[in-house]
Amino acid sequence: MKIGHKPYLIFLVVAAFFLQSCSDEPQVPNTRGVYMLMDTSGTYTKELKQAQRVINYILSELGPGDSFAVARVDTGSFSEKDIVAKVTFQDRPSMTNQQKRVFRQKIDKFIKGVKGSAYTDITGGILQGIEFLNEAETGHNTILIFSDLKEELRKGYKRDIPLSLNRYSVVALNVTKLRSDNIDPREYLDRLEAWRLKVESGGGEWRVINDMARLEKILHRK
Repeated sequence: MKIGHKPYLIFLVVAAFFLQSCSDEPQVPNTRGVYMLMDTSGTYTKELKQAQRVINYILSELGPGDSFAVARVDTGSFSEKDIVAKVTFQDRPSMTNQQKRVFRQKIDKFIKGVKGSAYTDITGGILQGIEFLNEAETGHNTILIFSDLKEELRKGYKRDIPLSLNRYSVVALNVTKLRSDNIDPREYLDRLEAWRLKVESGGGEWRVINDMARLEKILHRK
């Protein structure tokens, strides 16, 4: 071999190594997973009509291969029994449309008969959402929290648990202000900051959207 061919040979070896390294990296599916938590505590049940509109918007945006679930937040939300509706959309458009109709019917029935809960286990709901989306194996995962974000746990419940949210977006929607927040706005700001720290310490991305007109930004594939 001529000496002048060595740089070319080295280039081929490096290129082959690089391509092999890229092929060894796990491929992220180009599907979306959304898990939405609805707060059903106290007076927040009055906000569920707004949640219904959010759900209808999300249904209109999702398509074949995407997964969607809606769950209530109540006393103990780390449970599949709190999932109101769940679906992974099939490839055929006619079947997808049928799945969306059934999903809407389940949500409509739930909201018409919803009863308020005494406690608000948001952390448990997030843990259940992570479990659902991990099993769905979707590539771009979003957990929506439709709540005032005030977590109140029944005595004995333990929720000081780290959240594993790598490659997850967590979006708080319609974070209404409580009466005590009007008296001392620091309570509201501290509540938002505490959730931000909890999500980001678990590797997740945290956002707050109170203007529902901005919803279109939350479901785009990265």
